Amino acid sequence: MSFQIRPGKASDARAILDLIIELAVFEKLPNEVELTEADLLRDGFSDQPKFKTFVAEEADGTIIGMTLFYERYSTWKGKIIHLEDLMVTQQKRGVGAGKALYTAVLKYAYEQGCKRVSWEVLDWNTSAINFYKSTGANVLDGWQVVQMNEKNLVEFVGTEN
Repeated sequence: MSFQIRPGKASDARAILDLIIELAVFEKLPNEVELTEADLLRDGFSDQPKFKTFVAEEADGTIIGMTLFYERYSTWKGKIIHLEDLMVTQQKRGVGAGKALYTAVLKYAYEQGCKRVSWEVLDWNTSAINFYKSTGANVLDGWQVVQMNEKNLVEFVGTEN
C-alpha cells in the first residue's frame, strides 16, 4: 500500500474541501458546494466537532482520499453512523484507498458499538453500488431521500408565522 489511513486533522481541511468539490463535479453538481475551508475547520476540528474524517495520505503527505461521517440516533436502532462522503481523487482510483477508507469508517462504527452505518448512493453509480453490495451492505429500494433546501426552508418557516 502506497498510502496510510489516518484520522483527519485541521491541516487537512483544504485537501478535504478540494475532494468534496471534486466529488460534486463527479456527481454532476459542481455548483452545489457552499462549504468553505473555515466551515470545515470550525465544524470538524473544534472542541465539539460535528463530524469526523479519515484521510488516505501518500508517503509524501499528499491526501488522495477522504471520508466524512458523523453520529446519528435512530429511533429503531439507537446509535448509528451516517457516512456523508467517501471520495478518492480520480488519478488514484483503483489503488485500494476507497476500500481502506470505507473499512476505517465501518471499523470505527463497530468499535463505537453502533447498530448501523447508512449513506446514500446515486442510482447511476453502479460500480459503487456493486462494491457496497459485495461487502454485505443493503441498497434499500422503496426509500426516497427527502431534503429541504435553505431557500425552501426560509419560505416554509416564514409562512408558518
